[in-house]
Amino acid sequence: MDVITSMVAEKPVVIFSKSTCCLSHSMTSLIRSFGANPTVHELDEMANGQQIESALLQMGCQPSVPTVFIGQRFIGGSKKIMSLHVRNELVPLLKNAGAIWI
Repeated sequence: MDVITSMVAEKPVVIFSKSTCCLSHSMTSLIRSFGANPTVHELDEMANGQQIESALLQMGCQPSVPTVFIGQRFIGGSKKIMSLHVRNELVPLLKNAGAIWI
C-alpha cells in the first residue's frame, strides 16, 4: 500500500486503469471533461502492475480498475464516480483537490 500512497502523493487526481478497460476510459474522459488532467496509471502496461493491482484489491477496490483517488483520498470505482457526478458532488471534489479552478 505504500507504493500506492507514493503514487497518489501530491497529485490532485490519480486513476488506476487498464488500457483495455472501457470503464476506465470512460472515467478518465469524464474527469477530463471538467478540465482536470488526471494522472493515469495503466496497470497492464507497468512492470509492477500486478503488485499494484493486488494492493488495490487489499484496499477494498472491487473490481481493481478503475480506481480513482481525488486529493490523495481513495474515492472509489466507476459506480462511485458516476454517483458523485449525478448528485453534482464530483466537481466540488475536483475543485477542493485543486484539479480544476472554475
